[in-house]
Amino acid sequence: MSRRSRWTSSVGLAAALAIVALVPVFGQQRPQAPAGPWMDKSLPPDQRADMVIAQMTIDEKIQLLHGAGGFDQAPRSNGGASVIEGIPRLGLPDLQLADSAVGVRAAGGRGRYATLLPSSEAEAATWDPTLAWAQGDVIGRELRDQMYTVSLGGGVDLVREPRNGRTFEYLGEDPVLAGTMLAEFVKGLQSNHVIGDVKHYAFNDQETGRNIGNVKHGTREARETDLLALEIAVTDGGPGAVMCSYNKYNGDWACENSYLLTDVLKHAWGFKGFVMSDWGGTHSTAKAALAGLDNEEPGNADPSRARFGDALKQAVESGEVPMARLDDMVHRIVRTEFALGVVDDPPKGRVVDPFRGADTAQQIAENGIVLLKNANAQLPLNAATVKSIALIGSHADTGLLSGGGSAQVDPPGSGESRFGGPPVWFPTSPMNAIRAKAPRANVTFNDGSDPAAAAAFAKGAEIAIVFVNQPESEGRDLPTLTLPDDQDALVSAVAAANPHTIVVLETGGPAAMPWIDHVSAAIEAWYPGIRGDVALANILFGDVNPSGKLPVTFAKSDADLPHPQIFGLRPPPAPGTATAGRGGRGGGRGFFQPFDIDYTEGLKVGYKWFDAEGKTPLFPFGYGLSYTTYAYSGLHASGIDSVTFTIRNTGKRAGAEIAEVYAGLPAAAQEPPKRLVGWDKIALAPGESKTVTVKIEPKLLSIFNEQTNDWELLPGEYTFFVGGSSRSTPLTATVKH
Repeated sequence: MSRRSRWTSSVGLAAALAIVALVPVFGQQRPQAPAGPWMDKSLPPDQRADMVIAQMTIDEKIQLLHGAGGFDQAPRSNGGASVIEGIPRLGLPDLQLADSAVGVRAAGGRGRYATLLPSSEAEAATWDPTLAWAQGDVIGRELRDQMYTVSLGGGVDLVREPRNGRTFEYLGEDPVLAGTMLAEFVKGLQSNHVIGDVKHYAFNDQETGRNIGNVKHGTREARETDLLALEIAVTDGGPGAVMCSYNKYNGDWACENSYLLTDVLKHAWGFKGFVMSDWGGTHSTAKAALAGLDNEEPGNADPSRARFGDALKQAVESGEVPMARLDDMVHRIVRTEFALGVVDDPPKGRVVDPFRGADTAQQIAENGIVLLKNANAQLPLNAATVKSIALIGSHADTGLLSGGGSAQVDPPGSGESRFGGPPVWFPTSPMNAIRAKAPRANVTFNDGSDPAAAAAFAKGAEIAIVFVNQPESEGRDLPTLTLPDDQDALVSAVAAANPHTIVVLETGGPAAMPWIDHVSAAIEAWYPGIRGDVALANILFGDVNPSGKLPVTFAKSDADLPHPQIFGLRPPPAPGTATAGRGGRGGGRGFFQPFDIDYTEGLKVGYKWFDAEGKTPLFPFGYGLSYTTYAYSGLHASGIDSVTFTIRNTGKRAGAEIAEVYAGLPAAAQEPPKRLVGWDKIALAPGESKTVTVKIEPKLLSIFNEQTNDWELLPGEYTFFVGGSSRSTPLTATVKH
């Protein structure tokens, strides 16, 4: 099928033609000044930054340290989340910032098109760093096409709290997987001469009370969990910016926390870029500047109202903030502009190529969709023989769900930009895609609003496919893992009526499934993006052999989580009640007093909790089925720096297996039973075998020693576990170090 025909199967010919015809609205770029010596591209970016800073007045320096509002609130805004106004006389362009977690946000209002990519959790489910790079490349390219120079994507808060409303924006529960995928995402994005961002630094693991919550963590627990994911992303990915979060960490706001911003990020990790605040996350002037914050967002077009405007100038002139610190703040921003090509190769603006972006989105979706259950080889469906398919629920006739908040990409042709409000189903129709795959079958739809009627509808069909959903959005958490709107009753009723019931889940993260034993198959589709309908149909009918694996543990119920209730979650206030604690984009359910978020599970995040507590998950971390089978053999580990094993495709279909390597540390480490230390994705023809070597970095086998403030590799026995999920590791080997 051609690229154009695949596209039109998703959004319709009229929408496609309208999108291609759109011409973005670009603001006029201010002309650059005649070249100064700092415009010499052969010089190192740090030297160029020092040279241009020497020419700046203090007012020009201050100008670079706060955003001037966004979404057309400032005269020089490109319609994104903020603009940091440049200095034309010195050749420094405006920095245009745009939300871009899974695609460029706020495009619809200006007649622009932006590709909706699969959710970040779906990206993580590919376990494929090359696809993470590709996801970043699409976003970076489309940002540049639309004249943006700074991305506000790059979320990597670990899934400690699977009911977090932003789980879909993040990369799972394991720091090694999440950090590795984000590092590649940043590289792909910044290859387009756009500044990448890593966020939310740090521990913004829930939305409830995000503006007032105080996260409590020991240093070792912090460095080995959330901060390890961020460390990998920063040191391997080299982002130009890091965004500090709303919450407090051990008593200090994250955006004025010297331990996080200076001791760890800038000193321990050697970060050379700049730290920006989350929107409205700056709480002071001198304290924040001295702690390591470099840029206030969104700031205000009026410098007198910005903490890093006139107030910062006064703090510098009074000596409260040293001039050397001011120059360091400016240096970090300017050297990033030089290092990533923003000055030397500014964007020129062009129409986005919707087909190129959609092709990548489809590839990521096909690799990230996870087959959870397939009893009696129910899947793949045979398009040549299937006679009737009943589709039920979740708008499967017209679209697929997307995530909300600052990650909400505008649907093609919508002509508007959204933040908040009802969930958005993208015009990517599973029904149309399934009909295209099985043209001889009678494919019909029932909305699922009446479980009894849906069951009767399904009973007469050969196959029933029930679509269920769990909307997620910035600014609010899910109260429970249970699907909303009584969808469990819908699935149960249909499964009782039709033994060939398949469930497709459109969720941002884990969901409870009390009906799982009664359905024949289940597929986690996540929020699969602009070409999700085609990707899903390809999985259902076997054109693509599923290879995605879960980047997060699915618990049976809330009771099995470390914290059965979300910290601080309370009923909404009565009408007229004061709403203390609101702020930032989306608020974050801030209608109560400050509270502590005490992660008493410590090191035991996700699968490590289930392993340590002896709990059986619904589906374990790293789990995912295929239409073929794989056998592992011959594990060899002569030392702790690598393991070698053989994997064979024992089925009749070509496929790709994600082989996972875990390690158990010496008893003296007092760690959870095992941790992920590496993996490889291996493509195998039927009957083919390959010998695989996975290298292991010493840090991934180390613990963080609070006394020495450094990583320590302990002597003793290390046990390696190899297999297809965290709970299926048929190979083990123990070595002494």
